[in-house]
Amino acid sequence: MSFINEKASFEKYGTKFQENLVQLILDDRAFCDQISEVLDTNFLELKYLRLFVDKVFEYRKKYGTHPSRDTLTTILRTELDKENELLQKQTREYFARISANEFSVDGEQHIKDISLDFCKKQKLKEAMIKSVGLIQNSSYDEISKIINDALKLGTDNNHGYDFILDFEKRFHLMARNPVTTGWELIDNITKGGLGRGELGVVIAPTGAGKSMALVHLGAQALLQGLNVVHYTLELQDKVVALRYDSCLTGIPISNVKDQKEIVWNGIKDIKGKLIVKEYPTKSATTNTIKHHLEKLKRKDFKIDLVIVDYGDLIRPINAQKEKRIELESIYEELRALAQTYNCVLWTASQTNRSGLNAEVITMESISEAFNKCFVADLIFTVSRTIKDKNTNEGRIFVAKNRNGPDGLVYPIFMDTSNVKIKVLSQSTETATEIIDKATKRQEANLKKKYSDYKKEKTQ
Repeated sequence: MSFINEKASFEKYGTKFQENLVQLILDDRAFCDQISEVLDTNFLELKYLRLFVDKVFEYRKKYGTHPSRDTLTTILRTELDKENELLQKQTREYFARISANEFSVDGEQHIKDISLDFCKKQKLKEAMIKSVGLIQNSSYDEISKIINDALKLGTDNNHGYDFILDFEKRFHLMARNPVTTGWELIDNITKGGLGRGELGVVIAPTGAGKSMALVHLGAQALLQGLNVVHYTLELQDKVVALRYDSCLTGIPISNVKDQKEIVWNGIKDIKGKLIVKEYPTKSATTNTIKHHLEKLKRKDFKIDLVIVDYGDLIRPINAQKEKRIELESIYEELRALAQTYNCVLWTASQTNRSGLNAEVITMESISEAFNKCFVADLIFTVSRTIKDKNTNEGRIFVAKNRNGPDGLVYPIFMDTSNVKIKVLSQSTETATEIIDKATKRQEANLKKKYSDYKKEKTQ
């Protein structure tokens, strides 16, 4: 049965079909416009046909117009002198046949209709051949990518945004459809929170509350009846789930396991759905995440918000010599995921050492690659000094905001016992003023210590 299908497929797209296809490319410039977007000349199995199409495409690219038969004759006459006798003979015979109208295209519209299917099958065959070599290197993400690219050939029917015809779309009130952050003050300056197709980044040093902030954002979406997919690349999935239990119920994490019934009663009526997916650090790429999201889509899971904890721990699809370039590409790919699935995507990033005990963390403290956050729509930092941690205090600094003002500092109350973060009224001081004050305070403390030290020495 398999043999019959293969034979039928060969006959369907064999020599006769390919010769007719090339004739249409030569004679129908509108069809040539369409097929040139998906047809690779390597898809044609006969060299003389590849030669014809190569010269047509080259001419169109160079001169911006379709070559006439006479022009093509002149080009081929020159090119054929470089080829072997058999190819010269085949080319001249084919061109003579179509010039003398000895055969015409059978079922012209039918050839056009199935040409895309032909390109897809050839692309897939090409991808499978490439995959054989990649299997030996266990390059499964790359294999998956080239197979998916082959399957998606010709599926992009979007010709762009029409300035006049799409006028109403620009003014649709729900175009962003933002998802609340759960902090009224932050929602006020972001026009409702982070919008679909947008990327938000939480920046903080280790232990300052990156994961806690991401759980808070996910919990707020759940309470709105939205679906959340939370990828954890550092913590176990069960640990993350317990944090959600605590955040949604107000029960301290240390007591959650002992309050099973109370926790269940607190979460069972939540309309939003939560999927927590764990990947070991540096084991997952953005393609890995994409494949998992596709699985959820096939199960009719509507994706509203995606959390990646955190972006710096994702493995790059293509290894680069510089880590900076790898990180930049990862964050670009994350934003692309938000756009592909029309969802909100939140992730986090580590600071460098300068952010460990900073009063206010700014963009300059971003670890490894400053440029990785250029693609983000909303960036806020979480700053907590040693003193702040003892009093459950800290500061959020809005470093970037495409939908409103930035450069704002907000005092926060962080209760790590039950994953609660409250944003208090906006600070009357700017980030610069807070940093300057902290610097002066540190200098005064050092002077005092030095003065006390000198007094001890003189006594």
